[in-house]
Amino acid sequence: MSETGRVDNVVATAGDPTTTATGDNTITSADNTPMNGSLPRDERDEHVEHDEATQPDAQETAAHITVPTRNIKDLFNPPRNIAKIRQRLFDVAEKLELRKDEFDLYWPYVDNVWVRQHRAGSDKTGLYKTDYYACRLQRPTYTPKAVDKPRPDGTPTRKKQIREGGKCHMKLKVVRYQGGYQSVTINQLGDRTQHLHDLDQMDKIKRTTVLMEIARSEVMNGYMPASVYTVMSEDEHRLAASGGRHLNRNDVRNASQVWRQQHKDPLRVHDGYKYDHGNGIVRQDGAIPLVQRVVNAEFVDPTLTYYAELPPNTLRFPEEHRSFLDPYLPPLNPTFSEDGLPHVTLTYATSMDSSLSLAPGIQTVLSGPHSKAMTHYLRSKHDAILVGVRTALADDPALNCRLEGVGGYGGLGWEGQPRPVVIDPGARWLLTPQTRVIRTVSEGKGKGPWIIIAPGFAMDPNRIEMLKYYGGKYLGLTDFDNRWRLRWEAILRALAAEGIKSVMIEGGGMVINELLRPENSNLVSSVIVTVAPTYLGQGGVTISPAPRLDADRQPQPALRFKDVRWQSFGEDAVMCGRIPFVTTPVAASHPAAPVMMRPVSFFNSSVDAQNGFQPRVPPPPPPS
Repeated sequence: MSETGRVDNVVATAGDPTTTATGDNTITSADNTPMNGSLPRDERDEHVEHDEATQPDAQETAAHITVPTRNIKDLFNPPRNIAKIRQRLFDVAEKLELRKDEFDLYWPYVDNVWVRQHRAGSDKTGLYKTDYYACRLQRPTYTPKAVDKPRPDGTPTRKKQIREGGKCHMKLKVVRYQGGYQSVTINQLGDRTQHLHDLDQMDKIKRTTVLMEIARSEVMNGYMPASVYTVMSEDEHRLAASGGRHLNRNDVRNASQVWRQQHKDPLRVHDGYKYDHGNGIVRQDGAIPLVQRVVNAEFVDPTLTYYAELPPNTLRFPEEHRSFLDPYLPPLNPTFSEDGLPHVTLTYATSMDSSLSLAPGIQTVLSGPHSKAMTHYLRSKHDAILVGVRTALADDPALNCRLEGVGGYGGLGWEGQPRPVVIDPGARWLLTPQTRVIRTVSEGKGKGPWIIIAPGFAMDPNRIEMLKYYGGKYLGLTDFDNRWRLRWEAILRALAAEGIKSVMIEGGGMVINELLRPENSNLVSSVIVTVAPTYLGQGGVTISPAPRLDADRQPQPALRFKDVRWQSFGEDAVMCGRIPFVTTPVAASHPAAPVMMRPVSFFNSSVDAQNGFQPRVPPPPPPS
């Protein structure tokens, strides 16, 4: 094989005359004796009958021949799980959001199914462009005329066949976004929710661009169409996965027809193949199939290639450990609770002395590698991941999932990636393109954050537009509790209104302590705590709910979990449990530690005043 990826031909050994093809595709032997008289008709290139399956595109019939972007390697080493992805792009059973590079890679594998009807254009920002597609069988049935008019350039007219249609009315809306990240969103349109036929029927009616480009590239490399068809069809599974179950010799000829009209050089068979009377082009005895030679030459191990393509920080969590966690996670098809609220999983890592960090504002690593992978598995099972603004400021977190198999880490689009949510009543978190969560969005490895703020700001429009540019937004809430903090039920209800059905709350200390209070604990569906074998010492940020008093003012345990299970992950211990339902909250004797419970101001003079934000007077407290 040459360095360009072209499989070079070699002279046949004695006893096997070298066969080539002349400019008119007439096969000759080594002594230039024509052999067409012994060729069956389906081995010749003359009088080719074109049908709908391989009708040349407009660009192919132009004077300029488009250079194929694919070759035989793309057939023998197709994208991972291409058969499943083709089926998903055929069904479009749910909204699909792909990265632009994924769409460009996979869409040519299903362009035999979908035909663009019209382009609606872009919105006023120029960031969104919308196309509308319909199933190819929506077009009415076409019956060719009895006599076609000859073409002006003198080329023979195409012998058309009846094209079936009018059978399916499924439509798609495809929206391309080119902002802080590039995505393509595919949605069903109209009342028809599924095709009236299967994907195999479409593969029989029309060939994909991928197959036609591969066939044309091989002919342009100097190989006979019959030889190209033979090597393409040797691996039936690879060919079927790419939509070529019904590929035939005429398809290969049609793919290269325009090029052959301009290039009359002799064609040849692939190395290791020969013409066999009555059987066409076959592999020589003892020769290694071309597919095996290409794969061996490239030394392509699908597993190794897949892992090589993953980011180096990809995490893996063993299947055998997942069953321990699954009972405490949202169901596969989550629904809102009876109160219309999402499933809430409270999870965090703590030391032996119940500390999250060495001191406020200091990022402290507690989880070992095993429990860290577990945390990212938990993230993959939730629609959103929520933290407080102090955590965002101290840690500059990515707030994404790095588990193998999710979007950006071997998965499709952004599947498995949670939506970052930050509770920032005072709008203190100043995002820039260098902020880690924004960089993650730009790299296609996470979603844009939603920031929940309280009213009272003349918000800089540039901040709003910048966050929107990267797929995020601000959510303003006005529902406060009697301590002038945003009510957790209102926060969760606002997320539910945005379609979030499950939330994983990771911290920080103020957020966790707030949710463990009696008036909020009923909102938590499950709790997963990682305990690291270390003491951080005094002065750290601790998890310690305020003590409770009974009716006689006697101290009671603040909280005891139920349905508790323990499991070790490396050196860490993980506890899963649930919070008992609290019918009547018990009064606390005193508030939590000031470092954990200090109210968030409506206006931060040291940060916001420097950025031109003007404070407003908070609303008056409710009557007692």
